[in-house]
Amino acid sequence: MKGRWLCIGLLLWSALAGAAIETYGFRDDTERARFQALTRELRCPKCQNQDLADSNAPIAGDLRREIQRLMAAGQSDEQIIAYLEQRYGEFIRYRPPFEGRTLLLWTLPVLGLLGGAGVLVVLTRRRRPEQGLSATERERLAALQAEEER
Repeated sequence: MKGRWLCIGLLLWSALAGAAIETYGFRDDTERARFQALTRELRCPKCQNQDLADSNAPIAGDLRREIQRLMAAGQSDEQIIAYLEQRYGEFIRYRPPFEGRTLLLWTLPVLGLLGGAGVLVVLTRRRRPEQGLSATERERLAALQAEEER
């Protein structure tokens, strides 16, 4: 008897979970792709590390509905982004525009990679055993390495 009630409870629970799925009416696949691109490009204000498409936060659902409403009203992607940026700040964008204020944000990863590569070059050059050896010491080292290879 307990098993039957458990099954009924699980079925009801799954029905409630299915009711939480959001559906939007789009005119065509182009509009659907545009909506998906916009929700992937914009960040959830609450979650901060998720885009609007992936976030389960209530505000993300509100913003998805707002984007769909603005699209239905005929606004362009730039207008929608500007509207949301005005309300939530530049932080809502995953990729802020490349300008003077964001120059460090865009160049810091490249500078970090170049710095890391420079450190690796310096470290590998310091580890060469031949460096700083006299000619006789190099010959002896070469002989020892040749002996070791046999």
